[in-house]
Amino acid sequence: MVSASANVTYSTGPTGPAIRDFPTEERPRERLRNRGAANLSTSELMAILLRTGLEGENVVSMSSRLLSVVGGLQGLSRAAYEDLCDLKGISDAKACQLLAGIELGRRVSALEPNSAPRIGSPADIAALYMPEMSAFDREHMRVVMLNTKNQVVGTEELYIGSVNAALVRPAEVFTAAVRRNLPAIMVVHNHPSGDPTPSPEDVRLTGQLVEAGRLLDVELVDHVVIGQGKYVSMREKKLGF
Repeated sequence: MVSASANVTYSTGPTGPAIRDFPTEERPRERLRNRGAANLSTSELMAILLRTGLEGENVVSMSSRLLSVVGGLQGLSRAAYEDLCDLKGISDAKACQLLAGIELGRRVSALEPNSAPRIGSPADIAALYMPEMSAFDREHMRVVMLNTKNQVVGTEELYIGSVNAALVRPAEVFTAAVRRNLPAIMVVHNHPSGDPTPSPEDVRLTGQLVEAGRLLDVELVDHVVIGQGKYVSMREKKLGF
């Protein structure tokens, strides 16, 4: 995560190897430099802010634990200073670092309140959703709704758990877009294993959604599978399309 010359204490333990034992290119700071911040998980970004973990718990593992305790990024964004200081491993300085980072994010978002992100490629979807979804320990399926300019006008969390053709009802996937008279959607889901290679069920589900979209006159632009720092576009691979 940081160079050996930085004043940081690392430790080994049951929650994973010390950061110094990670391959250099897999440490959060190096991954950010080499791949860009959008390709880091929320836990890795948080680890860069926190800098140090606890004895027996490296900073990435600690960040994952804290996100789980507070209810993910949304819970963290609502947490008060006192709430953060009550968490194991969060000092006054770390609480201030997290709150400062959250507030900067809010201010950036407020600069252009009417400017919705535009999707021009699968990489755009990955940049928007990979940081959070790659950290989930269960599969999450989201429907991204698009307007005629391919701008994101809404995201719906549809399923948490096993995402496959047997459980997903195509009508539910398109319900919000049909109700809002939108022309297109994208579907994105994660693989907790970190490997975004589509399963046969993923391919089968994509085919069903493509057919349902034709019937409902709502285009399925893509189905993107998120892994750890990687993604697969089902359309680019011609899987189900």
